[in-house]
Amino acid sequence: MRSVCTMEVRPRTGVVLINVGTPDSPKVGDVRRYLREFLGDGRVIDLPWLGRKLLVNGIIAPFRAPKSAKAYRKLWTPEGSPLIVHGNALVKAVQERLGPDHKVVLAMRYQNPRMKEAIDGLIKMQVERVVLVPLFPQYSSAATGTALQEAMAILGGYTDVPAVRSVPPFHHDAGFLDAFAERIRSHGPEGYDHVLFSFHGLPDRHIQRSHTSCSGAMASRLDKAPVAGCACEHGPYDKHPACYKMQCHGTARALAERCGLPRERWSVGFQSRLDKRWVTPFSDVLVEQYAKQGMKRLLIVSPAFVADCLETTIEIGEEYDELFREHGGERVQLVGSLNAQPAWADVLTRLIREA
Repeated sequence: MRSVCTMEVRPRTGVVLINVGTPDSPKVGDVRRYLREFLGDGRVIDLPWLGRKLLVNGIIAPFRAPKSAKAYRKLWTPEGSPLIVHGNALVKAVQERLGPDHKVVLAMRYQNPRMKEAIDGLIKMQVERVVLVPLFPQYSSAATGTALQEAMAILGGYTDVPAVRSVPPFHHDAGFLDAFAERIRSHGPEGYDHVLFSFHGLPDRHIQRSHTSCSGAMASRLDKAPVAGCACEHGPYDKHPACYKMQCHGTARALAERCGLPRERWSVGFQSRLDKRWVTPFSDVLVEQYAKQGMKRLLIVSPAFVADCLETTIEIGEEYDELFREHGGERVQLVGSLNAQPAWADVLTRLIREA
């Protein structure tokens, strides 16, 4: 009897899907730990180390954790945090499309699954290359920048460093835009009084720093003082490629065009601010204004997130809906994110192969 020897295929390419992070549980202690790590990052709150530590550990985390924990309890599923659930589903979908020559893993910039553990696993498999995939459509130092910095620091600690590539911001990618536009169209946007594209906010100085020039080139150094003013919402949308505000407005315009929305029926806002010195207009202020103007049905899209999370499901889906109703509106409808939709998994697979 002849024996058949089968050889296990060793993946040659490791793929790391990176998102921001989530607490391990909705308990106050776990939420506080997450906030301290997240807000303690110098790319998120760009204050001197001591000032940042005092602000985060002494004021923000202690007072914000109980409120955030309450919101996370509403969000939590039997399987855990939606960001983890959607992330694992996306890993499975992309892994099926890439095949055994690739190993796809999920990592969070803050908390679990830890990025170091994810990359350690790939290194132990002796992959020949690593593809880093920050799951942020628009570039910002506080999201894409810190994710890549952390990953590079981890990879730099190994004796033998594999080839490293990264998927660039994909806010202008036709496949990404088509997939999100399909989500919007499924809600029948023509049946709403207005469509609000709500993006995660950033401090004004983060936006302005992207315009700092050095010998005619983008400086993008964290130690450079920001310049005053940013009018990128007016275009052209390739003038300052690293400007988060420009990318957001460009994304909104492209999605509105795909959905056939007249210019007067859509707008752009920014949510989740910590203070008034963040990029405007603020989404919650717009929601209140639209209700006071007599609008009854408002459709809100959040193309800064590829997975539903606290900022979409709770902040928009519940808090903005309540705010809208308080001021005379009837309903806010959230357009669900891409999560692990087949069309999105197809797009991400292509972006990884191109990288």
